[in-house]
Amino acid sequence: MSESIEYLCREALKEAGIDDTDTVSNRSIRIVNKLFRENDSSNLWPIKNRFNATDRAIRKQRKMFQFSGPISIFEYILALEHEISNIVNSVKN
Repeated sequence: MSESIEYLCREALKEAGIDDTDTVSNRSIRIVNKLFRENDSSNLWPIKNRFNATDRAIRKQRKMFQFSGPISIFEYILALEHEISNIVNSVKN
């Protein structure tokens, strides 16, 4: 069984000297987004051949992050996972 994306993110952030309870920064977001893109299999199944669920979730979270208050990196990871799930399971798709 593969390691969870949360675990992979925490390990990569730890290697970069970032605590996952810290407030998100551009650097931590880039690390997390890169890991999601590398480890998420939704890129293998574009939704109706129109878009990739991971990329769409990252774009949506980026927009939402602009209007929210400070959040922890772990909260960002959970929000990203939740958004990917919503996109993949959406009736509209």
